[in-house]
Amino acid sequence: MRAAALAILVLLAFAPSTLAAQPKASFNDVEDEVMCDTCNVPLNIADSDRAEQERQVIRKLIAQGLTKDQIKDRLKAQYGPGILATPQDSGFSLAVWWVPVAVVLGLLALIAALLPRWRRRDPPGGGGDDAGRPSRELSASEAQRLEQDLARYDV
Repeated sequence: MRAAALAILVLLAFAPSTLAAQPKASFNDVEDEVMCDTCNVPLNIADSDRAEQERQVIRKLIAQGLTKDQIKDRLKAQYGPGILATPQDSGFSLAVWWVPVAVVLGLLALIAALLPRWRRRDPPGGGGDDAGRPSRELSASEAQRLEQDLARYDV
C-alpha cells in the first residue's frame, strides 16, 4: 500500500513538467499561418518553386522538434514580419484588424439609431392615420380648386 502511495506521489511530482512540455508542431498547422515571400499568398495555397523551398525549411524545423511558435519566430527573424499571415499585436498592424471592426460596429449602431425614425415617418403622399385622407383640413380656396379639378374629370 505504501509503495502505491509513493508511486502516486512521484508521478504527481513530475506531472507539471510533463504538462508543461509543448507539443510538436504539425506542418499543416504552420503552413496556413505563413505567407510565401514571393507570391504574397498563404503558403498552403502558394504554388511556386520558392513556396516549395519555404515548405522544406518548415519541415526541417519541425524535424528539429521546434514548436509552432518557435518556427514562426525563426521564420520572422529570417524573412521579416511580413512572412506571417497574421499581423503583429501592436502598432499599425493591430489597427488593420480593429478599424474595419469598429467601422462595422459604428454602422450597425447608426442603423439601430435611425431605424425607429424611418419607421415613424409618414408614407409618401402625406397620408395620415387613415389612408386616403389628408392629415389637415383644406382651406376654402383649396377645397374650391379641388372641386373644380374633380368637375373637369367628371363626364
